[in-house]
Amino acid sequence: MQTLDQAVLEAALGWLAAADRRVWLCTIVAGTGSAPRPPGTLLACDSAGGQVGSLSGGCIEDDLLERLREGRLPDVAAVVEYGVSAEENERLGLPCGGRLQVLVQPLDPDRDGAWLRAALAAMAERRCLLREVSVGANHTDWRPAEHFAPLAWDGNVLRQTFGPRQRMLLVGAGQLSQTLAELALAMDYEVLVTDPREHVRAQWAGPEVPLLGGMPDDVIRAEASDAHSLVITLTHDPRIDDMALMEALTGAAWYVGALGSRRTTEKRLERLRQLGLSETQLSALHAPVGLDIGSKTPMEIAVAILAELVRLRRRPA
Repeated sequence: MQTLDQAVLEAALGWLAAADRRVWLCTIVAGTGSAPRPPGTLLACDSAGGQVGSLSGGCIEDDLLERLREGRLPDVAAVVEYGVSAEENERLGLPCGGRLQVLVQPLDPDRDGAWLRAALAAMAERRCLLREVSVGANHTDWRPAEHFAPLAWDGNVLRQTFGPRQRMLLVGAGQLSQTLAELALAMDYEVLVTDPREHVRAQWAGPEVPLLGGMPDDVIRAEASDAHSLVITLTHDPRIDDMALMEALTGAAWYVGALGSRRTTEKRLERLRQLGLSETQLSALHAPVGLDIGSKTPMEIAVAILAELVRLRRRPA
């Protein structure tokens, strides 16, 4: 399954290859108030009226296409600002106080085809690529990036990292995993589930995701060992969860979480200490997993877990 970024970049590359139209890539670089989309959101549009992606849900896209039809989109990278007045907010349907800055960049087959292809290849191969665009420029600087980083914008230069889809490995195939998998897919995570217990896997009634047997440490090494992965243990069985946590906490996964009460967590931490994990490694464990919102049901716990992930991913670098 493609991410939305991949779909936008593929559309832009395809339009450039057609060589019969002009193409623009629009990026939200800043937003204040109740902005409808976060910084980094992409929209590609062309002079034939095509568009892929969304900046607001409709009105801003319509305004950009109108500017395109009237020849008012720039020939170099430029910022278009929305929400500068209450009247404009009402006209565009922006929430009260919402304000967006959009960097509109014209694309050229010779100048921009290379970085678009490189970005798509990087995402497919679970690597990262940094795109850098300056206001007034007619080209994109790009280079490989070691890690994903949030978008950076200083009012003149955009630095945006493209990376692979976040891969969520759930250890345990019970009801909570089924609920969490469904919600995580809706939030654009790539979800895998592993459980060494065949009888538990046989009862899976969740969404269609890879359902893996074998020992969890082996699965983590094979499927969730890079910096774009996260591992969450959900079995309540220390023989399974501890094995998974031993591997995940010594690997590169950016998030490792474990289900359980505070008392269960203290016992788990002591077992992991006895197995040789350092305090630094243990400090990376999110346990009890999820935000403390008093959740009890599988749906509530899944919401708490995903809310914690949103908070961590949205925080500034």
